[in-house]
Amino acid sequence: MYLTKTVPLFVFVVAIPASFAQQGGGGRAGIAAGKSPAAVHPPATKIPQSYPADQIKAGESRFASQCGFCHGRDAEGGESGPDLTHSTLVAEDTRGDKIGPTIRSGRPAKGMPAFTLPDGDVAAIVAFIHDAKTKAESESGGRRSVDVDDLQTGSIEAGKRYFNGSGGCAKCHSIAGSFATVGARFQGLALLQRMLYPSSGRGPGAAPVPPTITVIPAKGQPVTGKLAYRDEFTITLIDSDGWNRSWPIGTVKIEGEDPLRAHAELLGKYSDQDMHDVFAYLQTLK
Repeated sequence: MYLTKTVPLFVFVVAIPASFAQQGGGGRAGIAAGKSPAAVHPPATKIPQSYPADQIKAGESRFASQCGFCHGRDAEGGESGPDLTHSTLVAEDTRGDKIGPTIRSGRPAKGMPAFTLPDGDVAAIVAFIHDAKTKAESESGGRRSVDVDDLQTGSIEAGKRYFNGSGGCAKCHSIAGSFATVGARFQGLALLQRMLYPSSGRGPGAAPVPPTITVIPAKGQPVTGKLAYRDEFTITLIDSDGWNRSWPIGTVKIEGEDPLRAHAELLGKYSDQDMHDVFAYLQTLK
């Protein structure tokens, strides 16, 4: 179980500060020159370093649960956090000498809480971030954004069948009311994100009010709080003291009404084609 302090306005996981953001050629200078930061090559790592594959793999899991909501699962930017592969601080880091202290002390003024994590978890997160940056540096293309055309690989008819099927979406969603215009209110990546992670709050309209749930770990006392984040791997709630508490989803029991549970369960069942088919169908609901 991971424990972190929540900052105002539901900063659910971690928002790495501006010092992690794009600077120099990949940041404000690039913007001033009229370039998109996403089109600028990442700053070179000053001291090349490599990490064991098992440590990187462990770091990928830790990063996804603690940092992925803000920075994306691949560390290339997400809900509110910048792209760490373009970070000057990461480029200048040597085996966690800069990333580690930032994780542990936080930057509350920038929206990042302090994290109390075991040394092994911090080291694994550092390994994953550096591996992600190495991969980003090796990419020759500059375009990292997602255009709506990138998502047009699905079948509308197949998506409609999936939506209305016994294991699909129609058991919770009726093509009536506000849902009948979901394709007009959300487009492109925002629609796909809303479909897969409806609590993200991206796009027009407010995110759903978080329900109150109780997490019962195999050992220890049950914890009750507001659901902050849930996917196929991790569940995070905010307890009465304002702390984020996270568990691997397969190690706990969950009680309480969670209207987004079906979405989280579908994440482990969807094929890539299913996702794009349903997305294609949702685009027609206008």
